Amino acid sequence: MLRMLFALPLFVGLAWWSSRGRPALTRRDAVAVCGLGFSGYYLASFLDFAGLVYISASLERLILYLNPTLVLLLGVLLHGKRVTARQCAALGVSYAGVLVVFGRELSDLGPDVLLGAALVFASALSYAVYLVQSGQEVQRLGSLRLTGLATTVACLLCIGQFVALRPVVSVLTVPEPVLWLSLLNATACTFAPVVLVMMGIERLGAGLAAQTGLVGPMSTILLGVLVLGEPLSVWIGVGTLLVLAGVALLARWR
Repeated sequence: MLRMLFALPLFVGLAWWSSRGRPALTRRDAVAVCGLGFSGYYLASFLDFAGLVYISASLERLILYLNPTLVLLLGVLLHGKRVTARQCAALGVSYAGVLVVFGRELSDLGPDVLLGAALVFASALSYAVYLVQSGQEVQRLGSLRLTGLATTVACLLCIGQFVALRPVVSVLTVPEPVLWLSLLNATACTFAPVVLVMMGIERLGAGLAAQTGLVGPMSTILLGVLVLGEPLSVWIGVGTLLVLAGVALLARWR
């Protein structure tokens, strides 16, 4: 909540600045903005955090690696795009990598891994919907305007959830370092990357933007090992290589 509370003025300001001299939103635009704000950050992040309670960050990131494949499948289902046999083979390689790590964690951590993996997969699917649909809307509204409006909606949803489920006075008891970390999260880890991703979608399209964004999950796996002390086992290594190979083939055979 603190992260989105600090980010809210930035996104409101971006929405106002990018809307100057532009036509007012139509009803269709308003519905699209609310839907993207709900699926793109609020629901995707909520499901991701919920899944992390049950699985490791390494498996979570491998599942999020599947985002480009989900974007491809949604393009087929929602917009009638064709998928080739080679692309199907690339999808199979990626999902095999996730299954390798999933099977290992299932034996080590127990049946709750299934629930955690399902929640994170739902998060990846929610974000894929955001990427595919925003690719359609960004041409109409512009990247900065769409980002400002949609993420303002997401901020309000996150703040509203906190107000509904937690005593508001609990914010006053938060230690000062948490406030500074929340401010850092709001600027460097929320506002900046969300804006840059949408600008990338405007220039590259949803599919290539999703593939380029895989730098993030890879860096998270490495930081999990270096900073959090998570083990980098042979199974995680094999799974990561399979997922990356599938994504690389998907990009090559587009």
